[in-house]
Amino acid sequence: MKVKADRDESSPYAAMLASQDVAVRCKELGITALHIKLRATGGNKTKTPGPGAQAALRALL
Repeated sequence: MKVKADRDESSPYAAMLASQDVAVRCKELGITALHIKLRATGGNKTKTPGPGAQAALRALL
């Protein structure tokens, strides 16, 4: 859990903090490359990833 408030758990900021922790852990384990698959809702809904996925991806780069 990265944020204290329940309303912030699904925010882009929380996703960014979690992905930064993943990046640090991967570097500790010696992982230098990742293959990332993002999936949006699709169908008759939006085909682009949500703001949380976009923030997490930016934090990994």
